[in-house]
Amino acid sequence: MHYRELGDSGVEVSEVGFGAWVVGTDWWGDRSEDDALEMVRYAVEQGITYFDTGDVYGHGRSEELLGRALSGVRDEVIIATKVGYDFYDNPQAGHGELPKKIDPDYLREAVEKSLERLGVDHVDVLQLHNADVNEMTPDVLELLDELEEEGVIDATGLALGPSIGWLAEGDMAIEEEFDSVQLVWNLLEQEVGTHFLETIDRTGSSTSLIPRVPHSSGILNEQVTPETELGEGDHRGFRPDEWYETGWEKLEKLRFLERAERDSADGSIGQSPREREGERTMGQASIAWLLSHDPVATVTPTFRTKGDIDEWAAASDVPKLTDEELARVADLYANDFDIDRDDGMDSLRSSVDGADIESAGLDELAAD
Repeated sequence: MHYRELGDSGVEVSEVGFGAWVVGTDWWGDRSEDDALEMVRYAVEQGITYFDTGDVYGHGRSEELLGRALSGVRDEVIIATKVGYDFYDNPQAGHGELPKKIDPDYLREAVEKSLERLGVDHVDVLQLHNADVNEMTPDVLELLDELEEEGVIDATGLALGPSIGWLAEGDMAIEEEFDSVQLVWNLLEQEVGTHFLETIDRTGSSTSLIPRVPHSSGILNEQVTPETELGEGDHRGFRPDEWYETGWEKLEKLRFLERAERDSADGSIGQSPREREGERTMGQASIAWLLSHDPVATVTPTFRTKGDIDEWAAASDVPKLTDEELARVADLYANDFDIDRDDGMDSLRSSVDGADIESAGLDELAAD
């Protein structure tokens, strides 16, 4: 495992992180408490030090379990959490978005409750959870500075969402030199990540990027195939059928990134990716492609099993993508993989009536 600094905070994170929203929720397949704790501890053994959760995940349960799992190695890991949703006064209804409450008094109280659930005296990274640009007021920014000065947090971040887009928010965080901006970014969904790379380059900001959904909801790691039937409540079900059908075609055109012998019996890849020097699976290549961009500090895939951890944690050590491979990816994406068919997805969301999308020249990708 290799490590990178988050912004200029001095906080060092593993190149592959652990997205702990699956700990304490059943939105990506259910698991027992013991299984969740075991997965987190196993991730630490594989060199993962960055653990990313949020107070709203399981209404605090993810933080509680993560705190228990990491209590014995607190000084060896980086804990990031998110605040901004008022789940205390609002019950969860399916996967619907809860009301946000982003004001200094509420945020300070929410941070204190997160510390209690995590069983820690500070969090390494505090992220505003899906804050709109008009919610990131001077008072809120001042609170983040105060929390850092008080030693309650070591680094500041913004998690963009809940869907893809929010260019104005990410640009503002980069210009304000937040230590991190978390976003959906992968080989099949590149526009937002590319835009923020340009913003970082233009402003000279030290902000790091944290890509999530690096496997594009299961396509790039082949955990969702044409034969897969997603269970009721599985969060990946929000994608339309057309998106998956198009994605499987795109995957085949990205096979050149894969350097792994497939077993002749069933076409699967062997079970010990760490032992195959010089090779990389498609799941690893998807993470390695993101890590090829210097502003990326860590990538947070969605781990479901120890096998996932074995394979994807090793993505930090597989052969880097060559200039030729990177250029080929760019050419494929620029030409929409030569697939002339709508994928059924609205791409980019905006809180400023699309002004940010228009300014970026991405009008055709604006969501309806």
